Amino acid sequence: MRKLITATLLGSILASTPALAETINLKVIGQPLATGLIQKNKEQPFFENLAEKTGLPLKVNYKPLDTTGIKDVEQLRVLKSGLFDLISLRMSQVSRDEPTILGLDLVGLNPNFEQGRKVVDAYKDTVDQRLQERFNTKLLAVWPFGPQVLFCNHPINGLEDVKGLKVRVYDQNLAQFVESVGGVPVPVAFGDVHQSLALGMIECAITGPSSANSAGWPEVTTHMLPLGFQLALNGYGINLKTWNKLDAEQQQTLQKAFDELSEEIWSYSEELFLDASRCNVGEQPCDTGKPFNLVEVPVNEADLATVANTVTQVSYPTWAEQCDKSNADCSANWKRDLKDIVGL
Repeated sequence: MRKLITATLLGSILASTPALAETINLKVIGQPLATGLIQKNKEQPFFENLAEKTGLPLKVNYKPLDTTGIKDVEQLRVLKSGLFDLISLRMSQVSRDEPTILGLDLVGLNPNFEQGRKVVDAYKDTVDQRLQERFNTKLLAVWPFGPQVLFCNHPINGLEDVKGLKVRVYDQNLAQFVESVGGVPVPVAFGDVHQSLALGMIECAITGPSSANSAGWPEVTTHMLPLGFQLALNGYGINLKTWNKLDAEQQQTLQKAFDELSEEIWSYSEELFLDASRCNVGEQPCDTGKPFNLVEVPVNEADLATVANTVTQVSYPTWAEQCDKSNADCSANWKRDLKDIVGL
């Protein structure tokens, strides 16, 4: 009789206890370790504390890209396959699979952070829609590494001096720009740039000042031209099947967390850009990076005009032609979203 009463009481207690939410495993690929402080100080801690921060039933397994054996150009395919649930997308690199993405950061489109924010706010929903349709991926946020500038192990006084020099690029749009000013574009993965410069396989390379500092590029270069070509935008994409495991309230909570992270990175990226720019040329204060003594090449009016005119003369026309082949509405959507910002 006692056993029966105990069993009945236990059943009653269990029936009145809310069911524990099913744990959602979140396999995450982050930025490469080699890219530096945003990955180290913002992204990785965010994912490591995501379950606690949001109160969502998540079990997060975070791996930096360069520890996975997966290439950045493969990220969208990996997301679509469901091999990973969420990826810190390297936008320029994955644009090879979806050219629509590159419309966020055409050469000359985002000369500074302020312009970049306007472009992202106006165009990210169009990119999100395309990713959902083609790659079963929802775009959660977009953020920048910051203005991408030129580093050379060859004396230069401006853009005209890159004629005939081999320049590391990371997307086709940037390659076309380098060709337009007489350089020889060479696609090189970020982690291989230091060695490529050291061995003379390339003479120049383009990235942000902070990433260059973290990766030791000033050890193998001599000159820095602080002329911004692109903002090196990145984003967070989540597999729709994983996203749909969350109810509407949980989705809202997760989206809010990524909105907050994105805002943090926009601000932090600008701090790093200014500080690393000083560090690379031996100026103070230098708080976040290692001090070097690169020659800072003054930015002249002609070079500023070249980059500003690139959107209408080089980067937009060549991109639009390519993008419309895979996405018939690509350039029309871009103009719809950005014509007032770009001044078309």
